[in-house]
Amino acid sequence: MKIAKAGFVSPDHNFRYGFVAVAISVFVFAYSTRFGQVAVLAYYALWLPLVLVDYRHSLGNYAKFYWIIAFGLLAVLSVFWSAAPGVTARAGVQYMSHIVCALIAARTMNVRTMTLGMLAGICLVVLYSLAFGGYHYDPIDGGYSFVGAFASKNLLGFFSSLGIYFAFACLFILRERGVWRLLGLACIGLSGYALIASQSATSIIATAGTLGLMIGLSVIFLFAPRTRKALLLAGLLLGLGLAFVGLNFGGVDLLLGAFGKDATLTGRTYLWAEGLEAARQSPIFGVGYQAYWVQGFSEAERLWEEFYIGSRSGFHFHNTYIEVLVELGFVGLALLTLIVVRVPVGHLMRILDDRDDRASHIMFGIAAMLLLRSFFEVDVIHPYAIGSFMLYYAAGLLATSQSTRRLVSRQHYQANHA
Repeated sequence: MKIAKAGFVSPDHNFRYGFVAVAISVFVFAYSTRFGQVAVLAYYALWLPLVLVDYRHSLGNYAKFYWIIAFGLLAVLSVFWSAAPGVTARAGVQYMSHIVCALIAARTMNVRTMTLGMLAGICLVVLYSLAFGGYHYDPIDGGYSFVGAFASKNLLGFFSSLGIYFAFACLFILRERGVWRLLGLACIGLSGYALIASQSATSIIATAGTLGLMIGLSVIFLFAPRTRKALLLAGLLLGLGLAFVGLNFGGVDLLLGAFGKDATLTGRTYLWAEGLEAARQSPIFGVGYQAYWVQGFSEAERLWEEFYIGSRSGFHFHNTYIEVLVELGFVGLALLTLIVVRVPVGHLMRILDDRDDRASHIMFGIAAMLLLRSFFEVDVIHPYAIGSFMLYYAAGLLATSQSTRRLVSRQHYQANHA
């Protein structure tokens, strides 16, 4: 029996395969540390074979994606100056291959497939956590919180945030009906419960901020295209003004107090200071990708002990930019910032010009959530993580669409001047 290639690599014909592939990938991102190499190999088996099915469509010309893969390439190359070359070599290859899988997904899966697959995967993740998870005592917070089957309440909170957002996208952007609407409602219920139980302030604030931003964007769409940009600028200035007031007149303290946190973000500000001090040792290229939090290294051991991290792993500076500054220096910081900022701005510009661009509408929300979280969490610089997968998927979708539009414009010009 001959199976058509379109059933695997064509975004308009591969919904069944894509739905399953995305759902399984989400489960792997959540629990790869629990299930080990088998889960990671399953993830690779879902995406890399698509290159063999149709390598032209799956890969495309990666030279056009230079701004997307530059940070991953630097992570791989940092093995040459890494303080722990063995760790960097392994992690760098894993991260770069993870980027490739996300870009393959961007070229072969449309946003509807991605959204519904994410909903199914996140429902599985939350159900697994509810069935087999438990509570964890945080010696810094001084209280118990539900962590599910994760090692951290912030990870459970992040997946719950994504579940709520994709359910919002399913119901109000894609406007799905029937069974998919029921799936969206189920995901809101499960993710909402898990988010509250996790008591992750970062995730709750990021979820509320992202949904508020998307609702505000919907209001802007009621106006003409020229007016939209003026309103967006006014909204941006208002947001900066509120942030200034919050930082200087106690607004942040009140917000954190509502979640039982203090102004130090439960030790984060101390970690940030330690990270900035560490970055001064190798400011240009850093100590190497994932070469700081290594067992046996004195500074890492000291911070693990101070923050009661008995496993001596899975810890970071709770700030994406400081983490990158330590590992890959100012060069890495510039390359990552290029992606983190360009993706939401690029999708925003597209939807301001075309309000019916649902793909960019959904991807803008995801990129905005990742940007909000980047100041307090590290979601996008690790392999086999849902945050990095979604960032590079959104970037690949933006770059692919740009390339397609340039090709159409070139063909139109040639046709008119033949």
